[in-house]
Amino acid sequence: MFAVATLLGLAAVGTAIVWKGSSWLEDSANKLAIAYGLPAIVQGAVIAAVGSSAPELASVLLATLVHGEFELGVGSIVGSAVFNLLVIPGLAVVVADGGVDTTRELVYKESLFYMLAVAALLLTFSLAVIYNPADAAGGHIGGVVSRPLALFPLALYGLYLFTQYLDAAESEQRADGSIAIARTWFWFVVGLAFIVVGVEALVRAAIGLGEAFGTPSFLWGMTVVAAGSSLPDTFVSLTAARADRPTVTLANVLGSNTFDLLVAVPVGVVVKGALTVNFANIVPMMGFLVLATVAFFAISRTGMVLTRREGWLLLGLYGAFVCWLLVESLGVVSVL
Repeated sequence: MFAVATLLGLAAVGTAIVWKGSSWLEDSANKLAIAYGLPAIVQGAVIAAVGSSAPELASVLLATLVHGEFELGVGSIVGSAVFNLLVIPGLAVVVADGGVDTTRELVYKESLFYMLAVAALLLTFSLAVIYNPADAAGGHIGGVVSRPLALFPLALYGLYLFTQYLDAAESEQRADGSIAIARTWFWFVVGLAFIVVGVEALVRAAIGLGEAFGTPSFLWGMTVVAAGSSLPDTFVSLTAARADRPTVTLANVLGSNTFDLLVAVPVGVVVKGALTVNFANIVPMMGFLVLATVAFFAISRTGMVLTRREGWLLLGLYGAFVCWLLVESLGVVSVL
């Protein structure tokens, strides 16, 4: 019991370090967006999203390269994506006055491209099982994700950046020359360093909790690492919601998830060379992510506004997700 308390304390410390580093990184990212004259939609979907996704990227790289736990990294990405889709919009509605407005650009461009990202990652894992089959833990079907396969989602993210570039080129937003670029980049790098340290603590805590409870570490990656690494997204989005900037709030959520799925996961493969995935674990995780994606899209489309009641519905769905992982950890059910 003492060991579990120590691991939970390590997770709390790691979360605090991630929070501090992310605050520096996010502030620097916002200043850089203003300094370079980027429009609000690009600021939310690319600059803020990539900045706030640094913990997720670090979790995949550290779990894969340092600890040899690629599925823990994937679990943290999927868990973070579910957290971003359900918790952040739900809390944004609760803290904002009234509902949070959506736009057709967000619903029909950002949301649909994010759905494409989910399908692309699942297709990548499926192709690995079909063309590079391998034995996975527990005698399940597995597949080796090679570098050529990992380039597919990365290329899709390149297309996403191209569409954002077109938006930025058409924008009339002017650059702000009063911002100290060199100093801003310095704090951006310092924030990134803090994030790496904090995420390493979260990954170690997840692995330790998995060993303590005799459960797969990726289950804890989907909760402990995911929630801790998603705090930057929560901070950015809730701050934007309080400032009555819902476009940045929701664009950051969708842009961050798109980056996580199309870049953070494939980068681990590209760096390592080739990694084996257990399809029996991947499918249920991705299945719940698809469910959360459909729920978010349907709710954000109705009336082009997220109401308080819909916000509580999203939070309730995340509660069901946590309960599912809890009963998995206790061995009551064995879907994963």
